Amino acid sequence: MTKRRFVLVLGGANMDISATTERAVVPSDSNPGVIRCAPGGVARNVAENLARLGVDTRLLAVVGDDAYGRSLLEATQKAGVDVQGCWVLAGQTTSTYVSLHGPAGDLAVAVNDMRILECLTPERLTPHADRVRHAAVLVVDCNLSADALAWVFANRGATPVFVDAVSAFKCQRVLPWLDQVHTLKLNRQEAQALCGFAVQTDAEVERAAQWLHGQGVQQLVLSLGARGVYWSDQDAAHGWQGTVPAAVVNVTGGGDALMAGLVHGFVSHQSLEESIPFALACAALTLSAEQANHPSMSVVSVSQLLRSAAP
Repeated sequence: MTKRRFVLVLGGANMDISATTERAVVPSDSNPGVIRCAPGGVARNVAENLARLGVDTRLLAVVGDDAYGRSLLEATQKAGVDVQGCWVLAGQTTSTYVSLHGPAGDLAVAVNDMRILECLTPERLTPHADRVRHAAVLVVDCNLSADALAWVFANRGATPVFVDAVSAFKCQRVLPWLDQVHTLKLNRQEAQALCGFAVQTDAEVERAAQWLHGQGVQQLVLSLGARGVYWSDQDAAHGWQGTVPAAVVNVTGGGDALMAGLVHGFVSHQSLEESIPFALACAALTLSAEQANHPSMSVVSVSQLLRSAAP
């Protein structure tokens, strides 16, 4: 095991089933549209993006011994991710995420069945403790249970941990370990859930960043949707950065690509400020794809997008 040369990603691996309507969604009725099925899940998406960006990436996730699970692992491995540590569990159903989008790609509603994540227990993770301690970066999403997160932070050693908040409900699982989080990616709703106060105005965004730094978070990136992000480094700079223009086809996966871009910048020895434009370009490229991962994601394609968007 080469010390600190690979990224280890832990969390959700889903099969994404997305439906996009031809016209505005009409509730309580049958809506004509297009239905697609593709690999997804926050951790899995981040891992695929990192591999496509040329980073040695290893995934720890659980799938069922079913068609979705086998398809997920095959597609993830084909993208360049090491999936040898993943568990295929008999009698369990692979996580599935079903989403309904309007004609502009906007999310109308989604349902997820991720009960299998309860099987990613400390007992299953324990044999991988050496991999956790030897990774250059550990990326976790808050789909993990509180017990699994506790195990991660107890066994990380000196490995920096990047956390994806996932949702306003699930992000609260990381509250006890904020002082051990290197980089936290979240949105307004997730920031509000963690901080306990409104995060709407610019002043409130900055207040939330300072509160999170006060809890020990070293770096954070707060997604502001179409406006871009607010980023802050506890020991250095902070600022606002607008989005990279993109023809939005599907909003699913944009945040996962943003996280992958941040991790890529870190392992490339860039500061947070330096990595933000590249990460936003990763997100923009992903938004132009029908699935949660752009098949042409690469350092070259992201760099070309950045250059074309430059004034």
